[in-house]
Amino acid sequence: MIAQELLDIEAKGAGSTREKLLAAQRSKVSQPTAAQIQAVYEQNQSALGGRPLAEVRNDIVSFLRRDPEQKAIGEYIAALQAKYKYAAGKSINSPDLKPLDVIATLNGNQVTAQEFETRNRLALNEFEHQSYENIRGDLEISILNALIEDEAKAKNAQPREIIAAEVTDKLRDFSEEERERLESALMDRLFRKYQVKILLKEPSVIAQSISIDNEPSIGPATAPITIVMFSDYQCPACSRTHPVLKRVMADFPGKVRLVVRDYPLENIHSNAFNAALAANAAAKQGKFTEYAEKLYATQDSLDKASLVKFATELGLNAKQFEIDFSDAAATAEIKQDQADGESHGVNSTPTVFVNGVKVPSISASAFRRAIERALAK
Repeated sequence: MIAQELLDIEAKGAGSTREKLLAAQRSKVSQPTAAQIQAVYEQNQSALGGRPLAEVRNDIVSFLRRDPEQKAIGEYIAALQAKYKYAAGKSINSPDLKPLDVIATLNGNQVTAQEFETRNRLALNEFEHQSYENIRGDLEISILNALIEDEAKAKNAQPREIIAAEVTDKLRDFSEEERERLESALMDRLFRKYQVKILLKEPSVIAQSISIDNEPSIGPATAPITIVMFSDYQCPACSRTHPVLKRVMADFPGKVRLVVRDYPLENIHSNAFNAALAANAAAKQGKFTEYAEKLYATQDSLDKASLVKFATELGLNAKQFEIDFSDAAATAEIKQDQADGESHGVNSTPTVFVNGVKVPSISASAFRRAIERALAK
């Protein structure tokens, strides 16, 4: 919070923006040499799947620049602290902290604990929910293990035999998503059979008003539940989350709509912005779902030529696709998605909201609970 405040003060005085100030610091970092890039490529060829250097060069450059850029920004913030006479006050983690206690002085102004709480209420609420999800997850695993033991005794078998019959032996593609689905089904069955009730109290939720105008969506527009996913098509976690969301939605037929908003992480995913442009161009021709799933399935090949090839394979009008892809309005719309996401506390992908409430854990059980809670209102 202090770093952001310092940047805003400096930006106002310089007639600039926070983003431009940070970009100026990043630009001071020298580009890695060809030898450095080659060395990283040779050391990580297996992890890169044997892809040619030309295809992964931008990712390697981003990797090599990351630490020097963070160091440059850290030094810049330290210089701003000295310039604007930053001084730490009472620790924000103090057990006897009161609302009006001063936690910092900045540019002659005092920052109170109450200001910190107000400005960071979304992040603090998210931390509370993350803690809840972690504790609940551990609790569910403990209960499940105990129930598997009971099932094994009742069937005169070993626990591993129960797991094999319900999970391991049913695996077909051996994906993480498939294993999670089978484990979740086993837990649901046993929890129903033994009438398990989780009494751990969930923290209160904060619902935000998130715009969904003209955004690509899956499911009926009249659905009482709207899921908004801020996504990056080059993000591996997004590709894993998309099918999980679709599977959970299938458990609530006609009641859930999924709206996708763009949040390409340009600093680490060099092809993410163009992929978002391509998905939106496909949406203009009514092929958003098919095209998005193609992107998630082929994240190693999201260069411009591949994006055009995907459009052709899906039967899109190639000329119109190119026009929509290059439309300045499409770029502006993605930039707006990024700005909106930041205002809603998005800083990574995927970030998922159910009726405006951020889901702290990217899992089928967390999505299902969020939907059930929203339906119960």
